[in-house]
Amino acid sequence: MVEATWLDGEVERLLDFAERATLPGGGFGWLDDGGRPRPGEPLHTWVNARMTHVFALAHLRGRAGAAALVDHGIAALAAAPLHDDRHGGWYAASGGSDRKQAYPHAFVVLAAASAAVAGRPGAHELLAEACDVVERRFWRADEGACAESFAADWTDAEAYRGANANMHLVEAFLAASDATGDPAWRRRALRIARRVVSGRTRVVEHFDERWRPRPTYHAEHPDDPFRPYGTTVGHALEWSRLLLALEAATAEPPPWLAATARTLFDRAVRTGWAVDGAAGFVYTLDWRDRPVVRSRMHWVVCEAIAAADALHRRTGDPSYGGCYERWWDHARRCFVDTDRGSWHHELGPDNRPAATVWQGKPDVYHAVQACLLPRLPLAPGLAAALAVDPPAHTR
Repeated sequence: MVEATWLDGEVERLLDFAERATLPGGGFGWLDDGGRPRPGEPLHTWVNARMTHVFALAHLRGRAGAAALVDHGIAALAAAPLHDDRHGGWYAASGGSDRKQAYPHAFVVLAAASAAVAGRPGAHELLAEACDVVERRFWRADEGACAESFAADWTDAEAYRGANANMHLVEAFLAASDATGDPAWRRRALRIARRVVSGRTRVVEHFDERWRPRPTYHAEHPDDPFRPYGTTVGHALEWSRLLLALEAATAEPPPWLAATARTLFDRAVRTGWAVDGAAGFVYTLDWRDRPVVRSRMHWVVCEAIAAADALHRRTGDPSYGGCYERWWDHARRCFVDTDRGSWHHELGPDNRPAATVWQGKPDVYHAVQACLLPRLPLAPGLAAALAVDPPAHTR
């Protein structure tokens, strides 16, 4: 049994590590394995937004000093070099040479929504701008989902649609609805879910602009950290959790939400857990469910933990509770780095630290949420739930 006191302590330990990313010149840096900002690394919008989000959750939990870190993150997201003061929106990273991508914009919305719920100055203005950019530039009402990327001046739309960015936009839209009270964002989240995963038994990651699957996409780059070839086990687990959150947030949810959550989860576990003879989830599979990239990612086991707990509470099926306990045991034994802090972001097939896909430890978002989600209701989202009951000891 994972003790509530251990989960509380782990959240604080992760936040201790995350605080080291704070840069005196503004923003949050990309941390190496020892918790030092990597020299020469640009600022990444998704890292800065995720840090702002977790510090907003920390502030809502009553952590001393977290408010100033939220404000530090808002300041970084509201101005150059991450914000494009000329054309609007956010670059993927400082330098301004990259495209405007849906993925980091999703996290700007999430960060701003969490900071707004936490009552931080400037957060509502940031949220209003982020929602406006996403609605005007990315949202496609005729598709019921979002476009992927553009040049800096919003020309040259990419002829690609991605499940990963749209999945995170579901999370962001639910948070935006919590923060603004506008149900339109919840309806858009439902439309994205319907477009991308309704009726599917596994997650198709890559599509063209007409939403036709592209099964060979990135076959030459199978271990890409954001758009890997094949199907990604962790995304099926993450979608499972988000579908149940969407169901709980919807007044009259369609039955396919819970049914698809179970189907995606059950297949991901059957095809992705310990399928190569060692404990752990493989990163990707081909279209015959054979492992392609056998590395184990920390974010995958985090999403597995959260999804197993959500399904256990939603269905009462004890098998999901068993998965929850088993995967926490695995995470604590293999991923939690008690020596240098945070979690190892990647393990090799032998469950030893590796760095073929991820360098360093830039992200505490998944691990913090894995510790918090099991002790909060399925809806509203984390920030709104913590605002109602900061300790929220439900487990």
